[in-house]
Amino acid sequence: MPEEILLMDNITKVYANGFVANKDVTLSVNKGEIHALCGENGAGKSTLMKVLFGSETPEEGRIVIKGEEVKINNPLEAIALGVGMVWQHFMLCPSLTIAENLILGMEPKKFGKFGPLNMAQANKVAQEACEKYGFKLDVTRKVEELAVGNKQKVEILKALIRGAEILILDEPTAVLTPQETAELFVQLRHLKELGHTIIFISHHLDEVKELCDRLTVLRLGKSVGTAIVADVTQQDISRMMVGRDVMLKIDKTKAQPTETVLKIRDLTYKDEEGRDIVKGFSASVRKGEIVGIAGVEGNGQREISEIITGLLPLNNGEITIDGQSIRGKSIRQIREMGVAHISEDRMTYGCSENLSVKDNIISDRYYKKDYKQGPLMNNKKLDSEVDELIKEFLVKCGDRNEPVRMLSGGNMQKVVVAREFSGDTRLIVANQPTRGIDVGATEFIRRKLVELRDGGAAVLLITADLNEALELSDSLVVMCGGEIVAYFEDASQVTDFILGEYMLGLKRMSDEEIGRVCYD
Repeated sequence: MPEEILLMDNITKVYANGFVANKDVTLSVNKGEIHALCGENGAGKSTLMKVLFGSETPEEGRIVIKGEEVKINNPLEAIALGVGMVWQHFMLCPSLTIAENLILGMEPKKFGKFGPLNMAQANKVAQEACEKYGFKLDVTRKVEELAVGNKQKVEILKALIRGAEILILDEPTAVLTPQETAELFVQLRHLKELGHTIIFISHHLDEVKELCDRLTVLRLGKSVGTAIVADVTQQDISRMMVGRDVMLKIDKTKAQPTETVLKIRDLTYKDEEGRDIVKGFSASVRKGEIVGIAGVEGNGQREISEIITGLLPLNNGEITIDGQSIRGKSIRQIREMGVAHISEDRMTYGCSENLSVKDNIISDRYYKKDYKQGPLMNNKKLDSEVDELIKEFLVKCGDRNEPVRMLSGGNMQKVVVAREFSGDTRLIVANQPTRGIDVGATEFIRRKLVELRDGGAAVLLITADLNEALELSDSLVVMCGGEIVAYFEDASQVTDFILGEYMLGLKRMSDEEIGRVCYD
């Protein structure tokens, strides 16, 4: 019979504003298993793991580790009990080496507890940890020089070197290529063989099916149930998560593109330190098509989207929308050309968390004549339109006046999408439109993008989710090192593995093949 290593029994967490994040949640995890924790955004997964890691204190319930009831008041106590956490956003010091990051806070000294850092001993400890757990890393390299996949290995090692027996991974594959994901899974299976227990938080149900032994689903802050992964389908899991059948594949017909809307030629961009971020990027996006940009994050995709939408200046190269240059235009002027923008950073550029749902939705239109009543805003018309958009875009909120910060990540994104998709849109620049949101909200947003394409919009889709890139894109650009390394005219003929080879810089198409992304 499997040995239970962790029991979180009837955990209830209520925040100061009265929001119930967890209500009588029970999670039982066996020693040496990979246990998936699934659920929509706002279902309570992160809160439950914060309780386990000591970042949050529950109002009710108990935690039992290896048969003993424990109180976990802070992360240091969790670490002492053998619980490690790898957050979705890495917590590393970029300017330090791998070894220095691994031993931070437990540094070996040259003279016992005193004196300078014993770097030779630190490197030795780090190298031994790499060998023990099967991580191939040069521990003398600085973290800032590492690829994303290797940074994640450092985070995992950081937890293991501190004695983690229970390892929590929060969306660990969100920024990895297929090759890096496959390598991660090999390493996680090895950790399982060594007796470690892994709690795997993911929205990717195919990964849950491939990797995990059992799963627990949370919905609306409550535990819906636990199942053996081999006994359920992806559709079963999604139904448990959202309480209804979910369309995991978006049906779309072949694109019928017409005239060019967005034209980019020889776009280059240097950062403040003079480093080349975008190198001679050229592409076209036509009315009625979705052109995807795939690539490991940090290869210029964000800068391209922000230059198109006016968040960054257009200094070198040329960008036109319907034949009109955007050079020197303000963000508002570009938006009035029919450009909508879903930013990868919704909390900075997508919405204002302290404003209401209504204020966020009307922020691009309140000043227009159609919404004026003399010198004042026509609040009656605005309220009516906002209520219709809340209904159309399935935003779960108390009412239009609820602060956006009170919503789940998926519903925040729906507020952004409601604003961006409801205008007179010619071009949509969608950067990571479904990042960090649940399967139900993801399905909705992907379907809306296809509907807008079919309605005649031009869509530039930037995504690190290769399944999303392949499912939604009509044609596909791959970036590596700030430049285009591949162009696939028919995205349906490409596999994620082939994409991964180009994303990692293992392959590059000829300039002639890449040049086909420019239609005129």
